[in-house]
Amino acid sequence: MFVPEFLESVVKTSRCDRPGHDADRGAPPLRRGRVVLGGVFGLVLALSGPVQAQPGPVPQGAPRVEVGVVRLHPQSVAITAELPGRTTASLTAEVRPQVSGIVRERLFKEGGEVAAGDLLYQIDPASYKAAFDSAVATLQKARAAVPSAETKVERYQTLIRQNAVAKQDLDDAAATLAQAQAAVAVAEADLATARINLDYTSVRAPIGGRIDKSSLTPGALVTAGQTTVLTTIRTIDPINVDIIQSSRRLLDLTTAIAAGKVRIAGDNVRVKLKLENGAIYAQTGTLAFAEANVNQTTGTYTLRAQFPNPERLLLPGTYVRAIVEEGIAENSFLVPQRAVGHNSKGQATALFVDKDDKVQERVLQVADAIGNSWRVQEGIADDDRVIVEGSQRARPGSVVRTVEVVIDDRTGEVVQRKEGASTGQSTTDVATSDGRPRPTAGAN
Repeated sequence: MFVPEFLESVVKTSRCDRPGHDADRGAPPLRRGRVVLGGVFGLVLALSGPVQAQPGPVPQGAPRVEVGVVRLHPQSVAITAELPGRTTASLTAEVRPQVSGIVRERLFKEGGEVAAGDLLYQIDPASYKAAFDSAVATLQKARAAVPSAETKVERYQTLIRQNAVAKQDLDDAAATLAQAQAAVAVAEADLATARINLDYTSVRAPIGGRIDKSSLTPGALVTAGQTTVLTTIRTIDPINVDIIQSSRRLLDLTTAIAAGKVRIAGDNVRVKLKLENGAIYAQTGTLAFAEANVNQTTGTYTLRAQFPNPERLLLPGTYVRAIVEEGIAENSFLVPQRAVGHNSKGQATALFVDKDDKVQERVLQVADAIGNSWRVQEGIADDDRVIVEGSQRARPGSVVRTVEVVIDDRTGEVVQRKEGASTGQSTTDVATSDGRPRPTAGAN
C-alpha cells in the first residue's frame, strides 16, 4: 500500500462514528485532527525508515584567509645589551683647609664652574706671613756664620803645615764650618715650610669642574686636616657611567665569540645612553674598563663607560640605561616580535607560509631582542615568509592568501601593505589612527 492511499484511508476512518469514542466526538475538530495526524506521521516514519538527505551542489572552494607576511633575509646584526647604570664624576675633589685660621673671603660662585688653580677661600695670612719673615731672617743669620767658619778652616790648614797650631784646632774649625752649613740648610727648610703654609692660606681649586655650595661662611674658624669639607668639586665633562652586567651574559657572549657566531666590533666598544625620560643621549661614549672580578652576592660585575658632556646635561648620580654594543652577529634573522608566540611548552613559535601558500608552525630559537624584533638563530631560511598579521585566522595546514607588509622598526607596527606584491599590482598604504593615509617610503 502506498503512503498517500494509506493516509487517505486513515483520515476517512477517523471521520466515521465509532462506538466507544464519545469523548472524541465531543472534542473540537482541531484537537481530533492533531491527534490523528500525530499518529499518522509517527507511523509513516516508522514504515519509511531513515530519511536520506539529498546531496547538494559541491562548493567551488572556500575563500582563502588573507594574512600579512614579511620576507626574512639574513643580515649582520649589532648585538646590544641594555643595562642599568648611574653616572659618576670623572674626577672628584673634596676641598679642606691645610692650615688653621679664620676664613676672610669666599671667592667663588656656588654651583658654578671653576678651573684648576682658581682661588676659592682666603684664610687670614697674618700669622703665617710673620712666620715666613722669621724664617727669612733665620736663614740670613745662618748664612752669615758660614764665611767666617770657612776662613778659619783655611787659615788653620796653612798653619798646620808649619806646625804653628795643633791638629785638634783644625778639627774644631772644620766642625764649626759644618755646623754653620747645616744651620743654613735647616733655615732654608724652615723658610720653605713657612712659604708653603703662607700659600695654604689661599685655598685654591685642585681640579677644574662644577663646584658645590660652601659649607662655611667668611668668619668661620677652620683647622688643618678637619673632617668637614669646605666644598666639593666634580669634573663632569667627560662623565663616567658605571654599568652593571650579569656574569652569565658575559659567559654567553664569550662562548658565542669562540664559536664564531659573534664578531667583535673593535677595540673601542661604543655605548649609547637612554635617559630617565626615555630620550637617547646625543653623545656616544666608549667603554673604559671592566672589573676583573664578579660580585659573589649579586653575580654581576661592573663596566665603566665615558661620555662627553659639553652641555652639562648629565649630572652625577643620574639613573640611566646604557646600550652597549657587544659585537656583530653574522647571518642573523630578525623576526618582528608581533609574529612570535609561545606554545604549551613555553617554546617560541611563529607561523610561516611555504611556497604552496600553506601555513606552517615552527619552533624558533630566540637569542635576544633587537628593537621590536627577535634575533633568531635557528628555524628560519632565506626568503621565508612569516605571518605578522591575521595569524588568529590562519591555522597550520590551511591555504592562505598572502599580502606583503612593511613593519616600522621603531614601533613594531605595520606602516605599509603591498596588496598585489605577487601579481605586480600597486602598493597601498595603511591608514593612520586619524584616518589619513600614511605616506609610502620615497613618496613625494
